[in-house]
Amino acid sequence: MSQTRHVPVMLQRCLDLLAPALQAPGPQAPVVVDCTLGLGGHSEALLAAFPSVRLIGLDRDKEALRLSGGRLAPYADRATLVHAVYDELPEVLDRLGIPKVQGVLFDLGVSSMQLDEADRGFAYAQDAPLDMRMDQTTGIGAAEVLNTYPPGELVRILRAYGEEKQAKRIVSAIVREREKEPFSNSARLVELIRDSLPQAAKRTGGNPAKRTFQALRIEVNGELTVLERAIPAAVQSLAVGGRIAVLSYHSLEDRLVKQVFAAGAATTAPPGLPVVPERYQPRLKLLTRGAELPTEEEVAENRRAAPARLRGAQRIREEER
Repeated sequence: MSQTRHVPVMLQRCLDLLAPALQAPGPQAPVVVDCTLGLGGHSEALLAAFPSVRLIGLDRDKEALRLSGGRLAPYADRATLVHAVYDELPEVLDRLGIPKVQGVLFDLGVSSMQLDEADRGFAYAQDAPLDMRMDQTTGIGAAEVLNTYPPGELVRILRAYGEEKQAKRIVSAIVREREKEPFSNSARLVELIRDSLPQAAKRTGGNPAKRTFQALRIEVNGELTVLERAIPAAVQSLAVGGRIAVLSYHSLEDRLVKQVFAAGAATTAPPGLPVVPERYQPRLKLLTRGAELPTEEEVAENRRAAPARLRGAQRIREEER
């Protein structure tokens, strides 16, 4: 597939957020981790902008690793690409003998490649097998979720992960249809969702299948469960002065990132202490006021940037042992 259409989201802002940590003088080359390598757009820019940096790139998708490996070939001596899910960051760093890192970047959500490759089943705009696994070597696909999960569990997933108000209606239709014939392709599901929604619900918020597809993708890949472990682990891996930047694409991800950053930036002292001892001081300093949004120009150039929310934080203190 062509890599020209891959435009990294909020690229310059991510570089600016991480720059002070990656340019700071030190005895060792600074290490930056791209936890969501994808097609390597952010990684390529990091390696080009910071000539002394060593990059560790993680992705659970072997095809993404192959494609980005080609793109990053000119920097092969400074880039280590690893087949791993991003909550495995501590194990990866341990294996590579890296105690702390200076920068971490997460670009959450589905990579351009996964959306553009029709046979992966991520996109509701084209018919494809209902798979949605980011790592196609493991786990169950979306069709199996639709065909085997109890109705109550499907309703919970659509409500919790898709924030779908019509979850019950959609699930009733799914259960009725799967008894006639199991689901295998996305077009049938899209059509069923359209048919089961009231007119008013179809008029708002883009494609009516969007929320259901998001919910299935999150369930199939365990995205929120993984993220709950990954963000604290990434903060833990930062050296003092190190920085983390996270791009989220829906409110569930953004809320989770916000909570971890806010907890790190708060004092843990019991109320009423006249002087706060060192061990209760905040470990993080927030680098963004709330979540930053892409500019209008960027959204015009790259429509996939539209829902992006960027948050950054800096490690300002070691953990107390």
